[in-house]
Amino acid sequence: MHKNARTTPAVRAEIAASSQSASVLAQRYGITEQTVYKWKKREVFGDRSHTAHRLQTVLTPAQQTVVVHLRRTLLLPLDDLLAVTREFLSPDVSRSGLDRCLRRHGVGNLDALKPREPTVAHKAFKSYEPGYVHMDVKYLPQMRDESRRRYLFVAIDRATRWVFVQLKANKTAASAQAFLKALHKACPIRINKLLTFDQLCQALGIEHRLTKPRTPRTNGMVERFNGRIADVLKTHRFNSREDMEQTLLRYVALYNHQLPQSVLGSKTPMQAMKEWYQEHPHLFHKRPYDRPGCNKKKRRSIVS
Repeated sequence: MHKNARTTPAVRAEIAASSQSASVLAQRYGITEQTVYKWKKREVFGDRSHTAHRLQTVLTPAQQTVVVHLRRTLLLPLDDLLAVTREFLSPDVSRSGLDRCLRRHGVGNLDALKPREPTVAHKAFKSYEPGYVHMDVKYLPQMRDESRRRYLFVAIDRATRWVFVQLKANKTAASAQAFLKALHKACPIRINKLLTFDQLCQALGIEHRLTKPRTPRTNGMVERFNGRIADVLKTHRFNSREDMEQTLLRYVALYNHQLPQSVLGSKTPMQAMKEWYQEHPHLFHKRPYDRPGCNKKKRRSIVS
């Protein structure tokens, strides 16, 4: 029964069988005379469906077939499909009407239509001493107070997962060299292997290794960290260049000093680095500190 029904099927049957006037029956059961007339005309006293007998749509069956085909083959989002439909099929179609059409034909969920790629299991990295650093560059979104987008240079030590970042206006050789110099100065570890850049490695006593073309899994450690950065960019709304910059730097500080890593035995990168320092101080050129901001002068220099 309808949740707001004033009568039961038994009462409706009594109304239909009664010979009394509509006004008397309406007063007795607390309903309107129109409701009395309705049940007197009925032979079945259950509630009927409230669904419209005819769907309100401006698309013809042929047009709906075209829309569904476009959705399946081109995998167009709703708003893009709406623009195409209004331009070439029906200018009067509404967004909600098109969405209902897609749902009726089982193509409302765009993600369900996309081909599923087999998930590649992440392989564990080989055990290395601190000093093997992965590097990458990530393109950042452009803020309202910027004239162009910037780049995030990222370096991560394979053994400790310690991360160092800088934001650059471009990814030229000069920016790469400046980042590498800043990394060498900021990192307490003696860097001996670098997975990507070529210049300055020899001068700094660093063995340079290249990644394989079109194989991001070769540099998967920094790619995974870039995935974390991508999540930060998706889940935050930045008001300015400075806002985005400070948010990313705060996240890196949090990552290094506060977030335990399962691969490190539930230790933070800085805790792992301190343990390495205590057991193998020869791998370091300065003592690592287990708190962010202990060297404010150097910390100010990580953004250029």
